[in-house]
Amino acid sequence: MTFPLRPIGNTGLCVTELGFGTAPLGNLFRPLPDAIAHQTLATAAKSGFGYYDTAPFYGFGLSERRLGDALRRRKDIVLSTKVGRLLQPVPGPVDENQVRHGYATPMPFEPVYDYSYDAVMRSFEESLQRLGLSRIDLLYIHDIGRLTHGEENEARMDELTKGGGLRALEELRASKVISGFGMGVNEVAACLEVIKHARLDVILLAGRYTLLEQTPLDDLFPRCTAAGTAIVIGGPYNSGILAVGTKSAAPLYYNYEPAPADVIEKVRKIEAVCDRHGVPLAAAALQFPLAHPLVASVIPGLDSPERVNQTISLYRHEIPAALWQELRQEKLLRPDAAIP
Repeated sequence: MTFPLRPIGNTGLCVTELGFGTAPLGNLFRPLPDAIAHQTLATAAKSGFGYYDTAPFYGFGLSERRLGDALRRRKDIVLSTKVGRLLQPVPGPVDENQVRHGYATPMPFEPVYDYSYDAVMRSFEESLQRLGLSRIDLLYIHDIGRLTHGEENEARMDELTKGGGLRALEELRASKVISGFGMGVNEVAACLEVIKHARLDVILLAGRYTLLEQTPLDDLFPRCTAAGTAIVIGGPYNSGILAVGTKSAAPLYYNYEPAPADVIEKVRKIEAVCDRHGVPLAAAALQFPLAHPLVASVIPGLDSPERVNQTISLYRHEIPAALWQELRQEKLLRPDAAIP
């Protein structure tokens, strides 16, 4: 089984349009046994996944270690990881039943923000060591922006611009040590700020261009089109609400927090349209972003072989054109949003 390939800007790389997000492999919110992580990646490999995204932050090195073990003998894959946090040792062992920064990880490290030249270079080298691989294809600047840093954001942006973080990434790209770089964030404003300072090959945008919201069409996507910057979509289910829907008894999350009433109501209306056409809400959510010509890949987080297989079924589910037309007519999708 294979998935169609799409180009990443002008890097020469092509990625499978369905990719693998590895935050769950870092024990996101709960411990994930090594055996399950291994089986999940093995199932993804057999299923044709060719693009994998990770980060030092995901389990404080655990995701990178697990992913590297799975990819070491594979060819023809594209791998991205991130810079912006260094991992500082803490006295170990640590209790993996205790959730730290969202991860129930046994890795005895603490993430520390640093976007400077030296930190980017060090982060890159340390990721290679944790992965046990000789190449990383793409580097993303991770979680810069006011949403993450608040009042500290100006200082963090200074590290990136005046402190040489972007210069480090440009040197790595120019020397072909990496094929390209970009940003891995969940806010548009940070992207618009960094675009002023560097030519980005790709932006991994989580949760901002989905079946539920399409605000990047206003400013970010036109800028990316002009610059030749590709988009990778993370968080296609908006932290879960588009995966479980409103009829489930499960807690409803949006933007990593309990979903507000207006979001729940909009999802309820979208879900009703999907029901009328016999389409799972999650299938519409997964397939919608791929209609936009800027989007190279959609990368849901996957945490079990069953989830891998379920995701492939959602990706392949036939969706009638009438569903997308009805969402537009009901003003649940923007009229300028590309539809499959």
